[in-house]
Amino acid sequence: MAEPKLSTYRAKRDFKVTAEPSGDHKVAPADRLRFVIQKHDATRLHYDFRLEHKGVMLSWAVTRGPSLDPADRRLAVEVEPHPLDYGDFEGCIPKGQYGGGTVMLWDRGYWAPEGMTVEEGLKAGDLKFTLDGERLQGSWVLVRMKNDREGGKRTNWLLIKHRDDHAVPGDADALLKDNAASIASGRTMEEIAAGKAPGPKPFITAAPKGSKTRGRAAAAAVWNSNRTDPEASSEAVAVKARSAKVAKGSTVKAIPAFVAPQLCCSVDRPPSGEAWAHEIKFDGYRMQLRVEGGKATLKTRKGLDWTHRFEEIAAEAAALPDCMIDGEAVALDGEGAPDFPALQAALSSGKTGGLVFYVFDLLFLRSEDLRALPLRDRKARLEALVDGEGADAGRLRFVEHFKTGGEAVLSSACRMHLEGIISKRLDAPYVSGRSDNWTKAKCRGGQEVVVAGWTSEGEGQLRSLIAGVHRDGRLVHVGRIGTGYSRSTVDQILPRLKAVETGKSPFEGPGAPQTAAGVHWVKPVLVAEIESGGWTGTGNLRQASFKALREDKPAEEVVQETVAPVETVEGKPQPRNSKASKAEPKPRAPGKKPTGNVVGGIALSNPDKVLWPPADGEPAHTKRDLALYYEAMAEAIMPHIRGRPCSIIRCPDGVGGQGFFQRHVGQGTSALVTSVTVWGDRKPYLQLDRPEALIAMAQTGALELHPWNCLPDQPEVPGRLVFDLDPGPEVPFEAVVAGAHEVRARLEAVGLEAFCKTTGGKGLHVVAKLAPEKAPPTWPEAKGFARDLSTAMAADRPDLYLVNMAKAKRAGRIFLDYLRNDRMATAVAPYSPRARSGAPVSWPLAWKDVKPGLDPKAFNLRTGPDLVGKNKAWADYDASARPLRAAIAKLGKKAAA
Repeated sequence: MAEPKLSTYRAKRDFKVTAEPSGDHKVAPADRLRFVIQKHDATRLHYDFRLEHKGVMLSWAVTRGPSLDPADRRLAVEVEPHPLDYGDFEGCIPKGQYGGGTVMLWDRGYWAPEGMTVEEGLKAGDLKFTLDGERLQGSWVLVRMKNDREGGKRTNWLLIKHRDDHAVPGDADALLKDNAASIASGRTMEEIAAGKAPGPKPFITAAPKGSKTRGRAAAAAVWNSNRTDPEASSEAVAVKARSAKVAKGSTVKAIPAFVAPQLCCSVDRPPSGEAWAHEIKFDGYRMQLRVEGGKATLKTRKGLDWTHRFEEIAAEAAALPDCMIDGEAVALDGEGAPDFPALQAALSSGKTGGLVFYVFDLLFLRSEDLRALPLRDRKARLEALVDGEGADAGRLRFVEHFKTGGEAVLSSACRMHLEGIISKRLDAPYVSGRSDNWTKAKCRGGQEVVVAGWTSEGEGQLRSLIAGVHRDGRLVHVGRIGTGYSRSTVDQILPRLKAVETGKSPFEGPGAPQTAAGVHWVKPVLVAEIESGGWTGTGNLRQASFKALREDKPAEEVVQETVAPVETVEGKPQPRNSKASKAEPKPRAPGKKPTGNVVGGIALSNPDKVLWPPADGEPAHTKRDLALYYEAMAEAIMPHIRGRPCSIIRCPDGVGGQGFFQRHVGQGTSALVTSVTVWGDRKPYLQLDRPEALIAMAQTGALELHPWNCLPDQPEVPGRLVFDLDPGPEVPFEAVVAGAHEVRARLEAVGLEAFCKTTGGKGLHVVAKLAPEKAPPTWPEAKGFARDLSTAMAADRPDLYLVNMAKAKRAGRIFLDYLRNDRMATAVAPYSPRARSGAPVSWPLAWKDVKPGLDPKAFNLRTGPDLVGKNKAWADYDASARPLRAAIAKLGKKAAA
């Protein structure tokens, strides 16, 4: 009878988006009828009252929640029946879905009709019943309102407490205010919305008492389902050991004291396909849990015993049978996300009671060695173990995974400000050492560095840390870390620096910094976790920011991390029990032009592919050359494209082959690229927000960069004006130069500052930076201003200029292209290469150089990196921003005059 009753419920929901149960799961019957009350913060806050009947949950939405006062009658609107297993749902329904909002399990227990059958009570509109819940008890009644009883369309009822020993006259809402936490997880509505664990203990779907499969719902499942993220929710896959045949491992006499952990290789984006599972990357300490004879130990990735530092986790884990588990010790912030500095602070203060241990792999269980089993089987065994035989207090939390949709999972992780994701082959064994069976894709640049010293301007001060990494067996200098220090951070790390202070620099090789005033050297034994904007062409860090000191990794193992194309691991067959390579990839030495496939820590496929053949006296340029150009020019390019949707022109086979224009994020787009949604288009747009993304673009053959002309991170607000002077055939370049100066003069006459650059072709761009305004101009207003200025210029000299883009009319004249100033319109970025013969680039110019004799071909892929450091042409560009509305008003007055 359940199936037809759930048709309305199912029709209202998209189970590819929402994590609510579909009703397909068969729920074991119970000896007594069950009830559930869920607090539901949707369009408005209410309480969903659900009574089990014939395989479904009859449901009412109680607008103000139940009251223990018999005189306080609460409106209860009847809604569609829900599946039985809905009674265990706690989390968030995604926005845009029916009932979108936070759901809490507020009360649950058993119920029974009183003095009648359920059918009789429903038919009469007077259903009397008793409740035996954890918060509600005694006798109650649902009374259908009088005007709705005789076949009316409305389904309004009243929920009323009968007068008995459980009634509380005058209670009003005291019952609700005094019981604000979940009955199933102990969480508040805010904690559920933020993704805090532990998850709810099942009731409707719980196994009978005494069963080994009883326990709390997996915390990670709650995490995945409560973020209101359709992409992530649609991919969530629970590995259920209870419904699968249990795989057996080989027999061992004893569990070893320690096993070297399996490690990841870094890739530019997550692998795709059903062979892979994707997990959240936790920002904590990788630990190995070993339980033997009721005693638990926790060891670092190098085998150091840290049990004393995680006493509460060890105490809880001691209830498990003999086993060895791989996982990560984590501190959670106020939103339930991993917080590495908070973990460091907890360990430093000894206040570790709030730490949790996320478990993701099971190596041994009792007398079984499970390492040779496929990951899917190991995780199934682990879930049953953690959820069933211990960890009831919630410090041990099973890590659920996503079976498909790695790009969507990474996108969701990045939007939640997480570290990234780990992708693992479901059919692979557990192999110690580094292996491409496990990959990691990060949301932001991260690196471990060796602390070699610090700079200060006085006692008790820290201005920056001096960082290094190991290359070819030597510690080499990679820059300074100048941000990320709070006062408390300085107080914590300064004593540790002073404890290992030395009078000698630990660096070796050329380019090592020299001793100077305010520089303090330390023995190279401390490791720092940092965030950065990537690497420069000389091997130094960009925009490094301090996160915390690490204690779980030896300094001698710290090398520059390289990122490989995901194609190197996707679909690659893996022999079972194959030995993983422990060798770290070697980054290039500073100052050397690489001949390999790694640029800026990112590996290139087919780096010798010729993208520009020899022409116009220029040599051939390869994909490697393009990547090196982007690496060298990133600091100059990024201010003009960061925060703006950016279209690209891709020529995978070079300028002589087929090229195409790409604006949307597509399948296979690197995870280093930001995905941004703009109004009016469901498909996300490309956005290049960090230097590594430029090199990732080189990997795809992106020869040109065309950003929007909006303000950064405000696609609906114009941020600059671009006037494109496009000459027709036979127009001398001197005329284009003269036209650029005239556009400049007209812009300055209405209060705007003008700058000039080559286009990489025969024309010039004149650019004016716009200042943010309280009432910013719209795109039509920006376009209208550019049109009016260009039209006036063409009206004064129709023999030289025109605003009609038809090529037939352009002969002998310059087309003043104002159309670059519309929403979604683009212009080639400063310093961007062009897909044209000779590899020219769009180059910013000083006005004194915009004169006859200017040769745009002098600026190209070969010359650009050497010239950029000397180019101060646009040094005042950022300070030049002026409001457009004032310019529009001035132009209007000039036109009227």
